Amino acid sequence: MKIALIGQPNCGKSTIFNYFSGYKAAVSNFPGTTVRYTVSQVVFQGEAITCVDLPGVYSLTSTDPAELESRNYLLAGDSDVIINVIDASLLSRSLELTLELMSLERPLVVALNMMDEAARKGIVIDAPRLAELLGVPVVPTVAAAGRGLTKLLETALMVGHTGVRPAQIVFSRDVEEEIAELSDRLDFQRAQELGLPQRFLLVKLLEDDPYLMEEVGRRHPECLPIIKNHQIILAQSHGRPPETVISSERHALSVNLFEQVAKVQPAEKPGWRDRLDRIATHKFWGYVLLVVILSLFFQGVFRFGQFAENYLMGYLDQAQKLGQAFLGSNTLTYSVADGLAMGIFGGVGIVLPYLLPFLLGLALLEDSGYLPRVAFLMDNVMHLLGLHGKSIIPFILGYGCSVPAVMSTRILESPRDRLVVSLLAILIPCSARSVIIFALVAYALGPYWALAVYFFNLLVIAILGRLTTLLLPEVSPGLLMEIPEYRLPTLRNVLQKSWHSLKDFVVVAWPILIIGSLVLSILKFYGLEGYFNEALRPFTALLGLPAAVGTTLIFGIMRKELSLVMLTEALGTTNITSALTLTQLLTFTIFVLFYIPCASTIAALSREVGWKGAAAAVIVSLALALGLGLLTRGFGGLVF
Repeated sequence: MKIALIGQPNCGKSTIFNYFSGYKAAVSNFPGTTVRYTVSQVVFQGEAITCVDLPGVYSLTSTDPAELESRNYLLAGDSDVIINVIDASLLSRSLELTLELMSLERPLVVALNMMDEAARKGIVIDAPRLAELLGVPVVPTVAAAGRGLTKLLETALMVGHTGVRPAQIVFSRDVEEEIAELSDRLDFQRAQELGLPQRFLLVKLLEDDPYLMEEVGRRHPECLPIIKNHQIILAQSHGRPPETVISSERHALSVNLFEQVAKVQPAEKPGWRDRLDRIATHKFWGYVLLVVILSLFFQGVFRFGQFAENYLMGYLDQAQKLGQAFLGSNTLTYSVADGLAMGIFGGVGIVLPYLLPFLLGLALLEDSGYLPRVAFLMDNVMHLLGLHGKSIIPFILGYGCSVPAVMSTRILESPRDRLVVSLLAILIPCSARSVIIFALVAYALGPYWALAVYFFNLLVIAILGRLTTLLLPEVSPGLLMEIPEYRLPTLRNVLQKSWHSLKDFVVVAWPILIIGSLVLSILKFYGLEGYFNEALRPFTALLGLPAAVGTTLIFGIMRKELSLVMLTEALGTTNITSALTLTQLLTFTIFVLFYIPCASTIAALSREVGWKGAAAAVIVSLALALGLGLLTRGFGGLVF
C-alpha cells in the first residue's frame, strides 16, 4: 500500500508524515519547507505501508519546480491512496485543491487538520456533512498534538482496500458544455495514452495547462487547433482567460461547500497574536524586535555553551593529567589515548554545548511562526540586491544547514536566481560554522563580537549579491508568501527537529572527529603532521596563522565543526586563547566561515547547479575567504 500526502503549504502534512513514519521530514511553521518528496516505510496493524510526503501545492497547474514535483508524482499514478491534508482554519481556500484532486478519480481521504486553529477563529465544521458532499472520508485531526492521526491512517488503509472514489464535481452549465463538446471532438485514447482520467485531461486542456498542452501537441499536433478554439469560446463568453474561468469555478464551488458545512461565530476582539503581528511586521519596530530576538538568542546560546564547555573540558584536563602520570607523556600509548580522549571530549565539551542550544532556539523560532515575519521584513532587502523576495527562504534555512538551503532554491522560478542564491546560500553560517563562531569568537571576545561576525557575513553576502545581479541583470518579482498564524511550539516537534539535525553530527561527524583526532595524534607522535602543514603553509602564512593549523582546514572540508575540534588537537591544548592571539583567532574564524563548503554541500550544489557551478563555488569561496582573512588580519592588527 502506497499513501501520498498532499496539501497546500504549511497545512501540517509533514507533521502527519512524521507521526506515521518517525521524524524524517523537515517540519516548521514556515511555507515551502518541503522541496522534494520524502519516502518512508511503515508497518501498521501488520501491514507494510509506503508513505510519501509531497511538497505543498496550491494547484495542480503550476510552474513552480517544487510544486511540479508533487504534480508529476500524482499524475504518474504511483500511489494507492491520496491523503489531502487541509487547513481547517482556511477551509474555503483549501478545498480548491481538494476539488482538483477529486478529478483524478483516485481513492482519496481528506484530513481536516488544525481543527484547534479553526476553533480559535470561531469556525465550526460539520465533518460528516463535508464527507457526504465530497463523497470521500473526512477525518478531523490536530497533527501537532497527534489527535485523530491513528484514525486517519486506518481510514486511508480502508479506502485503499475498498477503492472508494470521490464524487464528480460539476461546473456551471456553459463550462460543462465546452467540456462535453471538447470530449466529443477528442478521442478518449488521448487520455489513456497519458494515463489520466478523460475529464481531468479535458479540464486541464481548457485551462491551457502548459505541460499537458505541450505533451498533447507533441503527440497529436492536429488536436491543438481544436483545443485552442474551445479555449477562445470559453474566454469570450466570460471575458476572462480560460484558466481564470476554471479557477473561478473551483473557487465558487469551494465557497459553496464552506457555506454548507461551516458556521462562523462572531469574531473575537483582536488577540495577542494580532497585536504582536502589528509590531513584528512594522516597518520600524519590526526590525527593532528582530535585533532584540537575535541578541537574546545569541546570549542564550553563548551563556549555556560557555558554562557547559568550561565544566566539561575540566574533566578532559584531569584525564590528560592522569594519562601522563600513568602512561608517560612521550609514549605511543599515551598519544593514542590522548587522541581518543580529545575526539570524544571535543564533541561533548566543545561542539554540543553550542550546537544543541542553537538548534533548539532555531526550532523554536521556526515553529512559532516568527521566521516568515523575518522573510516579510527582509523582502525589500532582497530586492535591493536584485533578487526575488523568496530568496530569503534558502538564506534562512542556511542557518540550520547549507544542504537544504541549496536544495530549496528550486522554489525560485528564475534559473539566474537559483544559481545566484545557491552560491550565496553556502556562505550563510550553518549550525556547524555557528559552533565555531560561538566557541572561538564569543568565548574569547564576547557574544556581541559573534553577532558582529554574523552582520559582517550578511554585509559580504549583500555586496556579492548586488555585484552578481548587476552582472546578470533580470527583473525579480515580488514576494507572495502565506504568513502563518503564531503557534505555541510543541516540545515533541522541537526535540525531534533538533535531534534530526543533531543526529547528523552524532552519527556522521563525531566518529570522523574521533578517528581524525586519533590519526592526528599518531602523526604528531611520529612527526609526520608537518608534511600536511607544510603543504598548506602558503595559506596559513598568508593569514598569519601557526603552521599547525593547516591540518584542521583539511578536516573542515569534510565537516565544518571538525576544524574547531581538530584545532585543539593540532595546538595541543583546549585553551585556544593561550595558543592563538585574538587577531589569529578572529582571522581563523572568518577564513573557515567563508572557505570551501563541506563535502555534503558540494554534492548538493552539483545536483542543483551542475558540477561547473559547484566547482566555481569552491574556487570563489576559497578566494573570498583568503581576501577576507587578510582583511581581518589587518583589522585585528589595528584593534587588538
